[in-house]
Amino acid sequence: MNTAEEARQLSQVAVRLLNKFPAASREAVGTAVGEAVAQFAGCPIRDFVPLLVERAATVKLGSLLAA
Repeated sequence: MNTAEEARQLSQVAVRLLNKFPAASREAVGTAVGEAVAQFAGCPIRDFVPLLVERAATVKLGSLLAA
């Protein structure tokens, strides 16, 4: 996967998360996605990064909004 495709998919992840967590601010979603992306910064295989980022950000946002 090239970087442009990964960026496009990560943008779609952010949109899905905003729809899934309407109470979350755009900044909170961006932070959750950014922190999750940082976890995979050194990974040479990037094909599943958007999926893993979405899962990690979902967990983080779910815990933040449940508190």
